[in-house]
Amino acid sequence: MLLKRSIDTHVANYLKGDSYKTFYIWGPRRSGKTTLLERLSKELGVAFFDFDLQTDRELFVPRIEALEKLVAAHNVILIDEVQNYPGATVVFKLLQGKFKVKVIATGSSELRQKAGEDFDTMAGRFHEAYCLPLSLAEIADNTSVVPYEQARFFQDLQTRLQIFGAYPEVYAPEHISEGDKIELLEKIVNTYVLKDVIDIYQLKNEKLARDILTKIALQLGSEVSIREIASSLGSNSVTVANYIEIFIKNYILIAIPSFKTNARRAVSENRKLYFYDLGIRNALVKDFREMKLRPDGGGLFENFIIIEIEKQRKNTNAKQTLYFYREYGGKEIDLVIEDYYKRYTCVEIKAGKPRGNKNIFPLPHTFETINAANYYDVIRRVALLISLPIGGNRRNSQRIFSRLA
Repeated sequence: MLLKRSIDTHVANYLKGDSYKTFYIWGPRRSGKTTLLERLSKELGVAFFDFDLQTDRELFVPRIEALEKLVAAHNVILIDEVQNYPGATVVFKLLQGKFKVKVIATGSSELRQKAGEDFDTMAGRFHEAYCLPLSLAEIADNTSVVPYEQARFFQDLQTRLQIFGAYPEVYAPEHISEGDKIELLEKIVNTYVLKDVIDIYQLKNEKLARDILTKIALQLGSEVSIREIASSLGSNSVTVANYIEIFIKNYILIAIPSFKTNARRAVSENRKLYFYDLGIRNALVKDFREMKLRPDGGGLFENFIIIEIEKQRKNTNAKQTLYFYREYGGKEIDLVIEDYYKRYTCVEIKAGKPRGNKNIFPLPHTFETINAANYYDVIRRVALLISLPIGGNRRNSQRIFSRLA
């Protein structure tokens, strides 16, 4: 099943535009980046290169005579897993400046750190977009539902995504058993989440990596103390912090910091950590039971909403920042969305009855409550807000979720 993805529009605009800046597509393994390059390879009649392979990396050396051969054979250059060759940024500058050839490169944004100053010198010379596990907007674009079935569809959808997640190969096939989904998710965890991270960063302890993720998986919706995780695993805080940053950079975890103001009642040095995909999280804790049997239902629902808002933010390149807010007294706002004009939207996420913390945020703001019954409509409103360009307004915003709105 060929899925229409949000990234498709960004790629099409780049290919037909006048820009020769490198176009980076960031995201986790198995999110659809390689499938995108395979499709582009067929449509454009060019090969694509996999930087997992040394033989492909060796073709991209910063020598004019070598690059002339590549350009002669490819009017567009497609590259997968670009973070495995940080030196490629030097080559991309040559391809852009001297040869005027378009380059689409996918991988982890960890390339920024690995390439260091070489990547910094590309400032203003690249475009970037994201290919993440399927978002609600993408699912809507790929689904036809008659109006009288929409309420049930969205009710079933939230349950499905909270249990098995939204990786394309897990969500998309029409005839796949729950057992096969679980097997796929375990493979993604073992092969792509853990093994790849261990290999790429030359980490020494795969068990520690899994144990750290599992500890976080058991704390959904709570602030995460690196010191406590380190102590419980017999490790040290620096090692645990380094592993967590790697998971964040590779789109396994989403980090939400605490919002701080001069208001003395605000407190928290810890972050909240959520998973980009709940199927991955459930594979780590080995629990795929239906929602009514789950003691972690509240955390799953909160993580589900955070995922969808973060995907919309990434998919639209929105200039907003996400926080949570907590007072010394314990009252909390689950999500605070701040734009570059310091306008705030506070979001309470509660599968059941709301807590009534509407007025605790100390700055002017709008307020939304998301629950299991209204999540689709409220996320759509929040997504429209997030999608606004700086200085934009709702009237000029394009509607999303058009197929099911």
